[in-house]
Amino acid sequence: MGLKIMQNQKQTLMKKTISYLGFLFLMFNIFFYSTPLNAYPFWAQQNYESPREATGKIVCANCHLAQMPTIAEVPQSVGADSVFKAIVKIPYKSDLKEIGADGSDVPLQVGAVVMLPEGFKLAPQERWTEEIKEETEGVYFSNYSDEKENIIIVGPLPGDSNKEIIFPVLSPNPSVNKEYHYGKYSIHVGANRGRGQVYPNGDKSNNAVFTSSSSGFINEIITNEDGTLNINIKGENGDISTEVLPIGSQIIVKENDEINSGDALTSDPNVGGFGQLDKEVVLQSPVRVIGLIAFFIGVGLTQILLVLKKKQVEKVQAAEGI
Repeated sequence: MGLKIMQNQKQTLMKKTISYLGFLFLMFNIFFYSTPLNAYPFWAQQNYESPREATGKIVCANCHLAQMPTIAEVPQSVGADSVFKAIVKIPYKSDLKEIGADGSDVPLQVGAVVMLPEGFKLAPQERWTEEIKEETEGVYFSNYSDEKENIIIVGPLPGDSNKEIIFPVLSPNPSVNKEYHYGKYSIHVGANRGRGQVYPNGDKSNNAVFTSSSSGFINEIITNEDGTLNINIKGENGDISTEVLPIGSQIIVKENDEINSGDALTSDPNVGGFGQLDKEVVLQSPVRVIGLIAFFIGVGLTQILLVLKKKQVEKVQAAEGI
């Protein structure tokens, strides 16, 4: 028995050590190897009071232009002051690579935002079950802002190991805080995989298709020292216009090709995208649950009494020879 306890303690220590080293590795990458795109959630937080516009669109779609499916699972109903799991699934093909900001191939990263109703919030860690702690290991949650505790964001995270993200949510207690009430609520979910096509300042990233702004013939294609490309286009009147393409662009044209304004100069490198959906959850009143149980008990007793009464009538009829 003592040997088994020592083995369990050793395994627990190893898990904690691996988790700590993973955290240090993540922080090292964020501080020393992060690109401007990794800061997208922060840009949204700085520029939008709420991540959901009046039209219902989540602002992540302003930079991540491609659409991809997102799946969310929440309980049909939850009790007051209870912890439940909101599960966000971000499907895409495993081991998929995309073009990085430096032009190299990099693994996809994922992120998600869950907009809970007022009163709902991220559950405090002391109320997480052992199962939730296991499922959220290596995932770091943050609130959209100090005033928006009901909006939780996650990411960027390595995509291949985080295609399913568990959000531990704490429901409000209307019996204690009269500001909230029992009933049906909407939950808005958005999830992204891969880099965006537009930077927050409106410029295109190298993860987008670049098109020609003028018509004519491609006069010259110049590769610059920093890896960017200059495509000189000669118009009918002899004027030269230059298209500047970022590092990593895969051009699909060559010198002397004739092109029109709006024609693609590069292939589409994007393999990711953003998706959003709405779910509903019912904050169930314990009084209603007790009432429903009492109703079922009443129906059951009524059926039993009817069966007993029927048998009694049958016995009387049999005794009277009817």
